[in-house]
Parts: sequence; C-alpha cells; structure tokens
Amino acid sequence: MTHPVTFAFLAPTPGQQGAGMLVFVVQIVALLAIFWFLLLRPQRQQQKHHEEMLKALKKGDEIVTGGGIVGKVVHIAEERVTIQSAESRLVVERGKIARVVQPKAEEAPAK
Repeated sequence: MTHPVTFAFLAPTPGQQGAGMLVFVVQIVALLAIFWFLLLRPQRQQQKHHEEMLKALKKGDEIVTGGGIVGKVVHIAEERVTIQSAESRLVVERGKIARVVQPKAEEAPAK
C-alpha cells in the first residue's frame, strides 16, 4: 500500500508570503517585457518603416499593392495614388501600397 504524500513543506510560512508575492510580481513583469520585445516593438517598427516608405513615394516609382497589383506611380494625391498597370490606370489608397519595388542593378557584361 502506498502512503499519502503530504506537501506541508511547500506551504509558505507567515514570513515567506511576502517573498512569494514579490516573485510573482517579478514573473509577471518579465512576461510583459518579453511580450513587448517579441511582439509589440517589432510590429511598431515595421509600421513606422511602412509609413516612412509611403511618405517617400514619388512619381515614377514601381509599386506593389496589397492585392498584388504591380504598377508605376503616375499621380499622387493626399490619400490616393494613381498607378499605371499595363494598359490601365488605377486609383488606390496610399495605405494599401505594400511595397516599392527597387530597380535591379544593371548586370555587368560577362568577360
């Protein structure tokens, strides 16, 4: 037959309750700090980078929209951008521009 195990040694004594609460608070603060540095901070940096890219947008830039449409900027208004894609002109919201396509460097001729 097995003997019941008592966990009386795990029960905090009256002097240890304050220390246990301090450890709990430190764990919560550490968890919040990890959450901040792994999730919120990178997302805010990415959002800031996207806003800077949209502010630097100029006529002639080749862009890709959130829906995957590729085109060249022909006119910029406050919140709307007109792009030329193939034979069509489209008006898109500035915030829906996903990225600006960087022109590829000209390859050097092979020797």
